[in-house]
Amino acid sequence: MKKYKNTCLFIPSRLILIVIFCPLICFSQDCTTVSAEAMQLKSAGLVDVRDLDSTIAVHLLYAGENNFMGVQMYKSLREAYLQAEVANMLVLAQKYLKQINPGCKLIVYDAARPQWAQVIMWNKVKDTPMKKYVSSPGRISMHTYGVAVDLGILSRDGMELDMGTPVDFLGALAEPRNEAKFLASGELSREQIKNRELLRTVMKKAGFRGIPNEWWHFEALTRTEAQKKYVPISAK
Repeated sequence: MKKYKNTCLFIPSRLILIVIFCPLICFSQDCTTVSAEAMQLKSAGLVDVRDLDSTIAVHLLYAGENNFMGVQMYKSLREAYLQAEVANMLVLAQKYLKQINPGCKLIVYDAARPQWAQVIMWNKVKDTPMKKYVSSPGRISMHTYGVAVDLGILSRDGMELDMGTPVDFLGALAEPRNEAKFLASGELSREQIKNRELLRTVMKKAGFRGIPNEWWHFEALTRTEAQKKYVPISAK
């Protein structure tokens, strides 16, 4: 994030208007720039997970083109937002990870996803075999309730732990339900499954549940609970 220098006190010849206005920039909270999409999520009551724990890494896949769609979906969003209770659960998961494996940390690849973004994603897969991995707009993704998160683990040297497939790999090799089969065939190694189990362990301990077809996806509530507590995020 860009830091603004405080030049106000050293330019007495500046116009009074600038002198008055400059402290509002220089001394605002953290002097940071917040994206428009992030402000929309914040206004919907969600929180930036790094405001609670700055050691959690964030690299949103859909803020760039290196994802299964091959397109950039988020234009300005670079922050990971979740419902407050879910963000606090993620902080607990980070704490448990550090206890089990000091030096490692969580990295978030996607968090709250507005409904307009889910529509873009669905339109990319609706006529392909990949549609089974994406919630249709009518069903509402758990990401759109702000209660789901996609993530992995970074090692002490900042490298992603090998999970056997990249995150966002839509195929059988990424499905936890197939791990025993792929271990037996040699397509997954014991180390790769061990890394997945580490992620599942810390997330489960923090109260999350995984799903059978994506090793990186975790949910804090059931669909019924999410529907009762929250409304889908639709701001754009």
